[in-house]
Amino acid sequence: MSSPVHASRRTTVHTSKGGPQDWGIAEEVPVEIGFNGTAWTVMMASPTDIEDLAIGLALTEGAVTSGLDIEVVDIRQWPEGLTADIRIAPHLLRSDRIHRRALDGRTGCGLCGVEQLADLHAPPSTLPPGPVIAAKAIRAALDALPDHQPLNRETRSVHAAAWCRLDGEIMLVREDVGRHNALDKLAGARLRGGEPSEAGFVVMSSRCSFELVFKAARMRAALLAAQSAPTGLALDLASQLALPIAAAGPDGAIVFFSPESADE
Repeated sequence: MSSPVHASRRTTVHTSKGGPQDWGIAEEVPVEIGFNGTAWTVMMASPTDIEDLAIGLALTEGAVTSGLDIEVVDIRQWPEGLTADIRIAPHLLRSDRIHRRALDGRTGCGLCGVEQLADLHAPPSTLPPGPVIAAKAIRAALDALPDHQPLNRETRSVHAAAWCRLDGEIMLVREDVGRHNALDKLAGARLRGGEPSEAGFVVMSSRCSFELVFKAARMRAALLAAQSAPTGLALDLASQLALPIAAAGPDGAIVFFSPESADE
């Protein structure tokens, strides 16, 4: 029996001020995700909230349409890493989406496993007009996010994704060494019981990349806010999906990348 997998380990580091210190190091392990005993993809991820990761990835990649369709997620530990097998009735599984993730998913990459460029042009449907999120709500969420990141406080090396109420109150947070993994974990935690009805928005500790836009749209978020500005591809996709984008700007300002979403 393998020893339990922990999210971090301790080591001694040497700093330029004060000499040696005790420091937390974040772990990342291979996580194989599959359906009904057949492997689908391998992700490098933090070894926490693995059920959320499996369900969230399946939902945001479109392999399943509802968390209610999933019967159980069987998580097992092996010397090589972790496996998460999603049990679901075969007729509820979108097999056309499964074969497209045939390779490994590395920590920093949202494209690994996509077989062809055409797969990038099958995004979720355009979002209907939603509530406008005020700048003060986004600022409040960004300011509060570090207090909801215990693993990052220990290691200073992991990302976080948070689901926030319209007023900026943080309701749920997931952490991971990969920014897209953190968002998948958040999606899984929210959606495994079905489709939540309450409106809200997503806040990320990372830059805003295109795969985060894709996944936030799958979650029907009213807005995606990130610590750093979006890439060009992320902005193009957000425009296509009508998903408002915001980021932390200089001097405490909030930068809106779609003029109609700006509201103080």
